[in-house]
Amino acid sequence: MTSSNRNYPAALLETANIAGVSWGAIFAGAAGAAALSLILVLLGFGLGFSAVSPWSDSGVSAKGLGISTIVWLAFTQIVASGLGGYLAGRLRVKWSTLHGDEVYFRDTAHGFLAWAVATLVTATLVVGSVSSIVGGGLQAGASMTSGAASAVTQAASNEDNAYFVDSLFRDDHPAALTDEAARSAVFRIFARSLSKDGQLSAEDRTYLAQLIAARTNISQADAEARIDQVYAQARKTAEDAKVAAKNAADKAAKAAAWTTLWMFVALLCGAFFASFAATFGGRRRDAAVYLHDATLEREPYTTASNLPPAR
Repeated sequence: MTSSNRNYPAALLETANIAGVSWGAIFAGAAGAAALSLILVLLGFGLGFSAVSPWSDSGVSAKGLGISTIVWLAFTQIVASGLGGYLAGRLRVKWSTLHGDEVYFRDTAHGFLAWAVATLVTATLVVGSVSSIVGGGLQAGASMTSGAASAVTQAASNEDNAYFVDSLFRDDHPAALTDEAARSAVFRIFARSLSKDGQLSAEDRTYLAQLIAARTNISQADAEARIDQVYAQARKTAEDAKVAAKNAADKAAKAAAWTTLWMFVALLCGAFFASFAATFGGRRRDAAVYLHDATLEREPYTTASNLPPAR
């Protein structure tokens, strides 16, 4: 036996024709969430800048700043998403003839959609701003990098050329060189040896020993021993600098990974609280008492026929 629309009450037909998604409420909640999120992020930036000090012995540490940033992002997501979800649930249309489970599902969906729209809008604005900044930075960085690369290449070429020129004028009487010229020659030999394979050639070692012996009144063997000791220290310093740079890069990569993971957790918290707040706002919406309904319960409907005559 089939049934037609005539078998259903008018209220059921009206409810069936109402859309299950109140986009106006969702966009209103998303706008509120995005605005509050922006305010809280700016407040967090201000608090962070006030806590950071350029002096190493004052202000919050880098670890403390990272932890406080993650906590503040999570707090921002929870508060802003909760507000957006509550607005989406409170402002949606009333489904008076639906089952409670269906109303609960729709309220949860409204809160989640409000969070999703707010997140997408915020991400679009942030990515747009960052892209413009990064685009200009990349353009400037490319020119600076090309200039720096050219400068480094030119400097390396100049150092090599100076080293080879010094090799042309080496003789068996290094004592004739001035102190400034001798120090410059030693610097160029060290710089080229450390930048290449890190090994000091036998010719350079012998020439440096002659320079040292002529100016310090020590034997050739003692000068070579001193050169080996000093060059080993210089080589160790260079290797330590490379290791420190590598460790700093590893720490930065790990910090970026942990920050991304905690941002993911914060976004999940925002989605949950937005959905939960929407259900709470929806219950408050359904519990609202309309003034015209209460008036109808207390007083009869007033028409023009029973109004008192105008004076």
